[in-house]
Amino acid sequence: MRILIDILHPAHVHFFKHFRTEMLDRGHEVLVTAREKDVAVDLLEELGIPHEVISTQRSGLFGLAGELAQRSYRLARIARRFRPTVLTGIMGVAIAPVGRMLRIPSVVFYDSEFADRTNRIVYPLASAVCTPDAYQGRVRGNHLTYPGYHELAYLHPNRFTARPESLAQFGLSPPFALVRFVSWEASHDLGRSVLGMTAKRDLITRLLERVPVVVSSESALPHDLERLRLRGPAGEIHQVLAQAAVVVGDSGTMVSEAAVLGTPAVLISPMRAGVHDDQIDYGLLARFEPEALHDAWGAISGFLDSGPPPGALTRMLVDKTDVTEWMATFFERPIADAGS
Repeated sequence: MRILIDILHPAHVHFFKHFRTEMLDRGHEVLVTAREKDVAVDLLEELGIPHEVISTQRSGLFGLAGELAQRSYRLARIARRFRPTVLTGIMGVAIAPVGRMLRIPSVVFYDSEFADRTNRIVYPLASAVCTPDAYQGRVRGNHLTYPGYHELAYLHPNRFTARPESLAQFGLSPPFALVRFVSWEASHDLGRSVLGMTAKRDLITRLLERVPVVVSSESALPHDLERLRLRGPAGEIHQVLAQAAVVVGDSGTMVSEAAVLGTPAVLISPMRAGVHDDQIDYGLLARFEPEALHDAWGAISGFLDSGPPPGALTRMLVDKTDVTEWMATFFERPIADAGS
């Protein structure tokens, strides 16, 4: 089998890295295309994964549309050269239409119901759409679910082990809190209510009254907050998440990563997702609207005082699966070889 993996975001590198290794070990060929966004390309290089960069992140509606056109054109050229058996990626905004145009099966993984405009276009074009079983959105097309989250493709205990000594690379020692801010420039982010700089500063100031704080941010920070920026190898960020006292921020991905590692997390976001509701049910996560930031302090303080409920992580892991293993098994079934 010849598999083309399309990477749009740093988290996609982590999602596919073990799958890529597994499929290579099983004798398949794998090619990776990438997008210059945040540290995505840095991660690929750090992990030694060969890749071809086919677009760079742009902002605004017209910028994103122009980038997608460029990306799709370049992806089609590479696909004609590589002649993949199947295209795969998260979100699938390029692989699904290119796959349909070239009559190459495409397998889309996604977990974000709120990207409804994109999903309405992409899902019907994909050969298969794979989502966590907690996903609450409607999928038009061939829909498959698995008992897990994207993050369990790389943070399941079969794939990840916390190493206390790794914190030295970041100049950290427990206890500390990690605060994460994203840029809110994705197509599904446009027009959303987000945390302003005043709210971000207040959040960090209040946290500093309880515990040392480090900040991970896709955007520039004011000088007084820049000194708190997390510095260290991008590929080791999950070591920081695994050993933080609490993770707070507006990144749905990073708070979910923390939750599956058993680190209590608080999401400040206007967007609701089934996977987050599921993690809330386990007691690993709390979510609040940006306008209700003051209401989040009870959850943050509770997590700092007591951590997540006893047994919450164990219950979640018993219910969920190693998503990389699920993926490898799925791709060797006929669906990956079926035409669209």
